[in-house]
Amino acid sequence: MNDAASAPPPGYRAPFWLPGGHLQTIAPALWMGAPAPRLRRERWEAPDGDFVDVDFTDGAPGSPLLVLFHGLEGSSNSHYARAFMAALAARGWSGAVPHFRGCSGEANRAPRFYHSGDAAEIDWIVRRLRARAGGRFYAAGVSLGGNALLRWLGESRHGAEIVDAACAVSAPLDLAQGGAALGAGFNRVYTRMFLRTLVPKCLAKLAQFPGLFDRAALLAARDLYAFDNVVTAPLHGYRDTDDYWHRASARHVLGDITVPTLVLNARNDPFLPARHLPPPHAVAPCVRLEYPARGGHVGFAGGPPPGRIDWLPRHVLAFLDGAAASRAPRARAPCETAPQGSARHG
Repeated sequence: MNDAASAPPPGYRAPFWLPGGHLQTIAPALWMGAPAPRLRRERWEAPDGDFVDVDFTDGAPGSPLLVLFHGLEGSSNSHYARAFMAALAARGWSGAVPHFRGCSGEANRAPRFYHSGDAAEIDWIVRRLRARAGGRFYAAGVSLGGNALLRWLGESRHGAEIVDAACAVSAPLDLAQGGAALGAGFNRVYTRMFLRTLVPKCLAKLAQFPGLFDRAALLAARDLYAFDNVVTAPLHGYRDTDDYWHRASARHVLGDITVPTLVLNARNDPFLPARHLPPPHAVAPCVRLEYPARGGHVGFAGGPPPGRIDWLPRHVLAFLDGAAASRAPRARAPCETAPQGSARHG
């Protein structure tokens, strides 16, 4: 590992009383009492006539700013977003949680939603935030938001160096394999949870735009493959689910990233089996892969019962700060001298 991605604090160890990937996923989200930081909302008018709501915690002038992209059907109220914003506030840093279209509690205006490969949306948001950042500027994404952030980092290459460091947590790096996992066994519980909110949003969208997609096929969808075939793929320029899951997967661009980036995935994450995690030789020198044995999907709980969810933001913020500090004196040379599409890992 080169100096640009210097080691963060010691790796994750799951508490003995919380066994298995499912409990390590569900307990932090539902039972561990996420903090409730005070946030300030701004509504941004989007270039296509739609809007995006962004929630902020305001730190000291000149302090680092972290933008956090949430996961599928997430928001600033998600347990991980609240944990991150609380950690930033405690440091005196600033934070921003942009809501993907339709996720802020109000239906968006345009005949679209959001998706795992939405690098253009990430680009617009990141550049707008960069213009107002007074200090170091970091980007992080969780689950779907992590995949979309990695797509932007890889597609933009040197253009993404407006951020000083980045992190993707529990990103579904191979969407086809992740989708297959979510359609089988106990994982169907997560699929039903997602569809419980996605389908009503889509019915409301059909009321806005009659005929936008097939209502009967939507109501018949029982997994994300069928849902994406009816809604996500056609609305966002993909031929079908297979085309969307292939073209939007972050695994294809990990070798093109030139910003110090942490990719953190637990090997027992129910959303992406460990055998499908990219190997070290498949990523760029600036990318640090961390695959702890446990942690679940965006879980990483710690402490005695009922548990805490502060390890993840502490670990990520330490990496971001350390990566940016190591990078600055060397004028980003380790990243910029890597060949485009490099499959090496330092």
